[in-house]
Amino acid sequence: RKVTGRLLEREGYRVITAKDGVDALEKLVETLPDVVLSDIEMPRMDGFDLVRNIRSDACTRDLPVIMITSRLAEKHRSYAAEVGANHYLGKPYQEEELLTLLAGYTGREYRPESAPA
Repeated sequence: RKVTGRLLEREGYRVITAKDGVDALEKLVETLPDVVLSDIEMPRMDGFDLVRNIRSDACTRDLPVIMITSRLAEKHRSYAAEVGANHYLGKPYQEEELLTLLAGYTGREYRPESAPA
């Protein structure tokens, strides 16, 4: 959470962190972000339940959710898609892949350093 938050802040994103799924849902009442990044394994409410809750609420149902997790088995990836996750990245994820996904959801331009100007 901290490493990803620092990466996104360096890229100019405003980051709001939550310690678990329950905390995330409470924050979603106050602020509607452009994208939610979630792990699967969290205390109190796991990422699958978080996505189910996001999809069941009219205010958040269309919110893009990217799962970032060490659970790499196909059954976890399939279940994440079934409950409504938009993307599934395994840890360690490629920073460029995450930044490209976020740029697509936020309308921001992202050009990897290795790409020609």
